[in-house]
Amino acid sequence: MNDSEFHRLADSLMLTIEERLDQHDGDADIDYETHGGVMTLSFENGSKIVINRQEPLHQVWLATKSGGYHFKREGGEWICDRSGAEFWQLLAEACSQQAGEAVSFS
Repeated sequence: MNDSEFHRLADSLMLTIEERLDQHDGDADIDYETHGGVMTLSFENGSKIVINRQEPLHQVWLATKSGGYHFKREGGEWICDRSGAEFWQLLAEACSQQAGEAVSFS
């Protein structure tokens, strides 16, 4: 993957996160903001999730209350380089835990 492709894929990921959060119909208020390739999700309880791109590694990193994860693109998906879990699964679990209600990104 070259830098241009990485930027296109990472931008698409961030945009999809925004769209899916805008469609969330639960009671939890999850705010988000993006600055310079770093997206911060803020929850009512004061906790945060940070998603950022690591351009030199062509990875997307996810920092949650329960831990940090590094994702690389494999077979059309962002896959955690340690656990093999898929990005959307780990993001949904972290958001659900931090929001106190089920949050889905599917």
